Amino acid sequence: MSEPIRIDFISDPVCPWCAIALEALEQAMARLPAELDIELAFQPFELNPGMPAAGQDAVEHIMQKYGRSATDIARSQENITTRGLDIGFHFDLKKRTHFYNTFDAHRLMRWAETRGRQRPLAHLLFRAYFTDGRNISDRETLASLADDAGLARDEALEILSSGQFSREVQEREHHYTSRGVHAVPAVILNGRHLISGAQPADYYEKALRQVAAEH
Repeated sequence: MSEPIRIDFISDPVCPWCAIALEALEQAMARLPAELDIELAFQPFELNPGMPAAGQDAVEHIMQKYGRSATDIARSQENITTRGLDIGFHFDLKKRTHFYNTFDAHRLMRWAETRGRQRPLAHLLFRAYFTDGRNISDRETLASLADDAGLARDEALEILSSGQFSREVQEREHHYTSRGVHAVPAVILNGRHLISGAQPADYYEKALRQVAAEH
C-alpha cells in the first residue's frame, strides 16, 4: 500500500475564506478514488494574535486593519456570502458582529487532534462563528462545541482553564510562518506543495490527483 497523502490545512476559525476553502477541499477529496489514503490535519494561524478577550467590532476592525470603506466591506461580505452559498456554507455576517481572539480555539483544536476529532470541531467552529455569530473566544462556548464534536465537555473546560497545548500552538504557528505562510487559508500537500488562498474544488482535486500520481 502506498503512503497516505497528507494535507495540512492552515487556517483560523475567524477567516471566512478558510471556511469556504475547507468545503471546497472536502468536496475535492470526496471525488478521489476510495482506495486513496488521505490524512487531513488542521494547523493553527492567528489573523489577530493581539486581539483582546472582548474582541473588536467587525466593521471597525476591518476598517482599521485593511483601510476598507463601509461600501468596500459591504461588497466583500456579499461576495463571501455568495461564494459560501455556491460551495454549501451559510454565512450570516449580520450575526458576526465581532472579531475574537482565537488562541483558545486553536488550543482546543490541538487537543481534538489527540482524540481524532479535529475535523468535526473545525466545522463546528466555523458554523458557530459565521452562521450563528457566537463568541468563539468564550470558554463555555468552546466547551459546548467540543461536546458537540464528541469530546468531553468537562475535560475541554479543564484544558481551556489551563495552559495546556499553548506551546504546541505557538510552535506550529512559528513553523509555518517561518516557511513563508503569512496568510490563510493555505494548504500544504505532503509537506511540499503549497496552495494559497481559497481555491475551487476542481483546483484542489487536480492538485491531489497530481500528488497521488507522484506516489
